[in-house]
Amino acid sequence: MPETSSDKNRNLPATGSGAMFDNLAPRYDLLNRLMSLGVDKRWRRRTVRSLQLRSGDKVLDLATGTGDLAINIARKHTDVTVVGVDPSAGMLDVGRTKIAKAGLSERITMREGVGEELPFENDTFNAVTIAFGIRNCTDRPQALREMRRVTKAGGRIGILELGEPRRGIMAPIARFHIHQLIPRLGAWLSGAREYRYLQESIEAFPPSEEFAVTMGDCGLHILDLVPFGFGSCHLYLAEVPKDEGDLAN
Repeated sequence: MPETSSDKNRNLPATGSGAMFDNLAPRYDLLNRLMSLGVDKRWRRRTVRSLQLRSGDKVLDLATGTGDLAINIARKHTDVTVVGVDPSAGMLDVGRTKIAKAGLSERITMREGVGEELPFENDTFNAVTIAFGIRNCTDRPQALREMRRVTKAGGRIGILELGEPRRGIMAPIARFHIHQLIPRLGAWLSGAREYRYLQESIEAFPPSEEFAVTMGDCGLHILDLVPFGFGSCHLYLAEVPKDEGDLAN
């Protein structure tokens, strides 16, 4: 039988754990800028716009890392509060410093945790985001169910994630970037093991249509699927249904 994307994920040499990202924390932002050629900033801004936030809303940013997306949300919406959650204490420390320098400490709270077991009551947030972190969840369906649980009915969930392009005229160039440039650049600036994991986790992530189906199976209503970077990244935009009938629409 052919090897599936989930089979590949089980064979990865690293776990994407908080401890692994602790080692990357001091250079994480620089590496993101270099490896994406800076376009990850534009992808985050598009994600923030897609949430359609209102005055007084409360947002959960999972796998918040050093807080880039949380800061984007707080700057764009000056009357919205954000809770950032990440398993890496080192990444959170860097994020808290950035947030303090931006003067946003009163509206952004950072805390340690994992997406599969969120320490929040049902219907706590108006929106949930996760950028480049869902592929690191050991149980993605459970993380999706947790996002749905803590989001109010009608609230939006925006997932920004990398994947290996499988078709299109530019797909071979994007795959070369993932397979050759990312591991080499990461090893040069950080550690070979960590960025070999990054390359292999991107390769193992399921095709965008397949992951969208998984989101639907977890009770989310898909609103949009937006490709970026010749299909090397996608924004998965979903809504928590106001009632069960919404899933059929």
